[in-house]
Amino acid sequence: MSNRLKLKPIGTNFSLKEHIYEALKEAISNVDIYAVDANLKLDERALAEQLGISRTPVREALTRLEQEGFVEVLSRRGVFIRRRTLEDVLDLIVVWAALESMAARMAAANASNAQIAALRKHAAKHSESSAQADLSEYSDANIRFHQMILEMSGCKLLAQMADGLFVHMHAVRRRAIEENNRASRSVVDHLGIIEALEERDAELAAQLVRKHTMRLHDHVRRAWKKLEHRDQEDNAG
Repeated sequence: MSNRLKLKPIGTNFSLKEHIYEALKEAISNVDIYAVDANLKLDERALAEQLGISRTPVREALTRLEQEGFVEVLSRRGVFIRRRTLEDVLDLIVVWAALESMAARMAAANASNAQIAALRKHAAKHSESSAQADLSEYSDANIRFHQMILEMSGCKLLAQMADGLFVHMHAVRRRAIEENNRASRSVVDHLGIIEALEERDAELAAQLVRKHTMRLHDHVRRAWKKLEHRDQEDNAG
């Protein structure tokens, strides 16, 4: 599987260090980290060539990403996108469930009618039929749905905390959405959450979001036994 990130050359009108960091972080977030055949190794030289810059600022950005837990440097092996262990993934999903359920509770009280209408429009655009037609596109739409709820909470810190988990949650949801017809279940759950928000029922909205995310937790716990085995293989290497 190719490990070439989707990057664009950097223009001279950007703050170079910050833009390289953001470009790499965004590209990493679009990698299917938890795919069974995922190739997580990053080629520093290739990254620099894609961005049209020298290797030094790329190395600096990778160091920052390592400090923040997005990549890891393995002795004599190179730089790799960091993939969590199965236990870590399960913990991460629990934390996300807590954050997003609180966001849903707050959104029921704070979101404007226009924001809730936009959420329904987004969900309607990505219905069950579209999910079945293009799972990759629905996966991205699914992530955006959850981001919108966090934004609708009106609590910037809550959204920022969730953003720290985003890379891994995106990858987890991307893999899981293709398993056991989860896309159809996701569409139904989303509609229920929207209806609770429209009714301004904070308790129900929080409950539905929490149940929705914990169903993902239960699925990963049951179905992702191979991930743990793969982690052991990686560490043994």
